[in-house]
Amino acid sequence: MSAEATNPATPGPVAPASSRRRSRPRIDLRRLGRAALLGPTSRGRLPDAISHVVEAHRAHHPDADLEPLRRAYLLAESSHRGQMRKSGEPYITHPLAVTLILAELGAETTTLTASLLHDTVEDTDVTLDQVGEQFGEEVRFLVDGVTKLEKVDYGAAAEPETFRKMLVATGNDVRVMSIKLADRLHNMRTLGVMRPEKQARIAKVTHEVLIPLAERLGVQALKTELEDLVFAILHPEEYAHTRELIADNASRADDPLTEFAEAMRTVLRDAGIQAEVLIRPRHFLSVHRVSRKRGRMRGCDFGRLLVLVNEDADCYAVLGELHTCMTPVVSEFKDFIAVPKFNLYQSLHTAVARADGQVAEVLIRTHQMHKVAEAGVVALGNPYAQPTEDQGGEAGRTERGAAEGSRAEGGSVGDGERVDPTRPGWLSRLLDWQEGAPDPDTFWSTLREDLAQDREITVFRPDGGALGLPEGATCVDAAYAQYGDDAHACMGARVNGRLATLSTVLRDGDTVQLLMGQDPASEPSSQWLEHAQTPAARIAIQRWLAAHPGTGTGSGEPADEAVPGGADGTDGEGGGAGRPTTERPAAVRAASGEPGARPDTAITVVDRPDAGVRLAGCCTPVPSDEVTGFAVRGGVVTVHRVECAAVARLAKAGRTEVDVRWGDTTECRVTLVAESFGRPHLLADLTEAIAVEGAEIVSATVEPPSQQRVRHTYTLQLPDAANLPTLMRAMRDVAGVYDVSRTPHHAPAP
Repeated sequence: MSAEATNPATPGPVAPASSRRRSRPRIDLRRLGRAALLGPTSRGRLPDAISHVVEAHRAHHPDADLEPLRRAYLLAESSHRGQMRKSGEPYITHPLAVTLILAELGAETTTLTASLLHDTVEDTDVTLDQVGEQFGEEVRFLVDGVTKLEKVDYGAAAEPETFRKMLVATGNDVRVMSIKLADRLHNMRTLGVMRPEKQARIAKVTHEVLIPLAERLGVQALKTELEDLVFAILHPEEYAHTRELIADNASRADDPLTEFAEAMRTVLRDAGIQAEVLIRPRHFLSVHRVSRKRGRMRGCDFGRLLVLVNEDADCYAVLGELHTCMTPVVSEFKDFIAVPKFNLYQSLHTAVARADGQVAEVLIRTHQMHKVAEAGVVALGNPYAQPTEDQGGEAGRTERGAAEGSRAEGGSVGDGERVDPTRPGWLSRLLDWQEGAPDPDTFWSTLREDLAQDREITVFRPDGGALGLPEGATCVDAAYAQYGDDAHACMGARVNGRLATLSTVLRDGDTVQLLMGQDPASEPSSQWLEHAQTPAARIAIQRWLAAHPGTGTGSGEPADEAVPGGADGTDGEGGGAGRPTTERPAAVRAASGEPGARPDTAITVVDRPDAGVRLAGCCTPVPSDEVTGFAVRGGVVTVHRVECAAVARLAKAGRTEVDVRWGDTTECRVTLVAESFGRPHLLADLTEAIAVEGAEIVSATVEPPSQQRVRHTYTLQLPDAANLPTLMRAMRDVAGVYDVSRTPHHAPAP
């Protein structure tokens, strides 16, 4: 696993399937990585060359065909013979170590074969055609993908283009990135032979891009060791202090985590739940973060407890027993089984406490969840292999489930590119926007910003489709994720059925309906850049603004204007039904009296049966609304909805509040505001829809179009208030209408 040398002249034979070497203890990737940090590793020879790889591979794939591995090793060893690493070891030790890392993670045979050969095309006389002839197109494709990542040196100017190529190669097959990550891990383990400045540069690039990519791909085993290696290089003093903390804790006689583990085993044994309880030490950077957050470290802060079970249901059974028999810390509970993370991670997180104040964090998952948590996409095997009988059970369900909702089925799409059915949504988005990045610097800065977003949400479209977005994304981001450059015409949005501005931050599970304008010449607003969180949105907006200097204040203002404005009552005594306007060139009026100004026999004033009644125009109450009344001049009682903003103002002004009730009459008068995009015959279609529902138009006002949006205000007489929801739905169904609402009840400014 470390960079131990092997004798290139005497490659060890691959163990045949009939004689599996089960006596050799299985190698623990985390343990070896930890040992490499805590002390120097031996630079002796790898025994039997490839035997460790074979044994690790057989632990995950007992029926694997080992012949390709044997042939790949012979080709790699003969090709690299005579080449030496800077550490002085034969070069073959590097591809062997990289392959062993992947074998420990559970990579399938094709990936391991390509890993053994990943440097042959770049550093030897072996050609891609030779690789394809001897090992097939899959191996050829992977070797080619890894080779392309090595074509450009890691220089300051070359980094953007290097990682652009890396993303494209990863998007075509995530196994390419798996090999690259293992390659970087082994190089980081042996980085001590390089100059300090080069160590720092490579560590910085690893920290900014490769570690976030490992997190996105779910390969936690690689990610955590890379973090520790980078931590040791970039922050040597803090690393030394953390190392001392870990060593001091290891020398303690008592270990509260061990006591917690024993107590949990007893609880689960008594409950009849078959489970494995393990102590999982924190890696160096995690200990450092905890020490900075909590100050003085306690025994339980150096690790967590891992409970492994067989079935999903057992996870919740374990949780129930632990919370029943021990003291839970409720605020620490998280359910990543019901709602997996974007990188396929599934687990229950909780914490339990004991009387002395020690708190132990607990992870509960199945064995298969644990495999995916450690190895991520590597644990999914060959994404292009046809399902077989061996893919039944939990492992098969996980692999097939990971492919659900992906962009396409696996297979060739021409020009050597394929779509990976296990490709995560975030990777698809990166591939989409990287092509549109105007220059390498923009690509590089945007890539780092995107990788810093480590959480993802899912929002749903009204048609049932879903969009994967980073946490903190807004309606602007949803628009560009769904429509691409056509999102320039977005006029507004509905979030969970309610009108919302385009700057609205979305939450996981929200339903988003994007309201699109009809004008193909629509333009985005420069203000959208303040709300866009995703690279796709930002790059599309920046590209449009760069192509249209001096513009960017068109149809796409952040939709605040798309939220219907309101009719404000002048003093709460009736008021007008529409916003005060002096000129309405496009107005159409059919008035038969001031809306809301007539006495209404549907209302009864409890203490004054003969009093005149007037429905307030600021909130237009209708039967079934909860209402209240105020006595005004002339002995008239104005009736408001109780949530109307004018109610508080009238009470503060000293108006007498009176008790009012709806009578038996169901007839009502109501003012509705329809928001729509401008189009011919819209007014005729709306009035026809109103007439079909049996409503009488008392007055109607159409305001001048503003930025392609038109606002209609109708005061309507309904024979039955119960028909109001049906009427509003009928108006919304008219083409071009995106919202119908009752006039809002805002109090006028004092």
